[in-house]
Amino acid sequence: MLRRARDGVALNAEEAAVAMSARGDDLADLCASAARVRDAGLEAAGRRGPTGRLPVSYSRKVFIPVTHLCRDTCHYCTFVTVPGRLRAQNAGLYMEPDEILDVARRGAELGCKEALFTLGDRPEARWDEARQWLDERGYDSTLDYVRAMAIRVLEETGLLPHLNPGVMSWSELSRLKPVAPSMGMMLETTSRRLFETKGLAHYGSPDKEPAVRLRTLADAGRLSIPFTTGLLVGIGETLHERAETIHAIRRSHKEFGHVQEVIVQNFRAKDHTAMASTPDAGFEDFLATVAVTRLVMGPKMRIQAPPNLVSRTECLALVGAGVDDWGGVSPL
Repeated sequence: MLRRARDGVALNAEEAAVAMSARGDDLADLCASAARVRDAGLEAAGRRGPTGRLPVSYSRKVFIPVTHLCRDTCHYCTFVTVPGRLRAQNAGLYMEPDEILDVARRGAELGCKEALFTLGDRPEARWDEARQWLDERGYDSTLDYVRAMAIRVLEETGLLPHLNPGVMSWSELSRLKPVAPSMGMMLETTSRRLFETKGLAHYGSPDKEPAVRLRTLADAGRLSIPFTTGLLVGIGETLHERAETIHAIRRSHKEFGHVQEVIVQNFRAKDHTAMASTPDAGFEDFLATVAVTRLVMGPKMRIQAPPNLVSRTECLALVGAGVDDWGGVSPL
């Protein structure tokens, strides 16, 4: 199997699961194979820079957290809050238009090119306060508000909206497509076990049903929307489930050709969450997953790992395992 990896042959799901258990010299060989596949793709694309080095890219962006409300209750999430806590902090349920445009304008002045819209899934389906906020301002849904703000950011600041609002239907994707050059949604995992079993990461979160997320990924492909997706490492999934998640992304991209980047994100336990006592994803486990993702997805795919969740030394190791992008980096 490692010989096949050295030759740059895409690993099947069973081989991928085995490869992710590599450690020591086997892990070093796996990472070197992934880096060679990455380098071949960059060479073929003419990406070698003027100094002769192959690049690791990033996007200068601003972060626009439209709302921290959500109808889901993911056990590891620190982004989401509840209306009562926002009131106690004297914070709004949603960012107001002027707040969004202020962030976008400041980013544009600092040379940013992208505005990353992120938010919880359909908060109005759970919270009456969210439904009232939208009604008072004439919006049918949170996604309608996101669409309106994407138009204003694009027209008034020139920043390119990248929308990351969670699960979207065909009709919602169709309405958002004209106002955003790209969109995204982490697949996270295809494990139904994590969704169905009480106490596990996605229990009680309707938008984390794997079939629902796979449908959004496929619908984006059918609509030819450039799409970013990815997986979470270390939230309780088995190696086989993790390998199946990578291959689900590969199958969707092979059918539609729309996945522009695959993010491999390591779990880090956070205080005041249901998974606060869960161990962080081990770095060797994470490194092997990055390398396998590169080998499965091939030389043309951009593979991203978040640099803010690892050390500088670990960043260099991730580059050695096939990473070629750090994602959005904000100067604000």
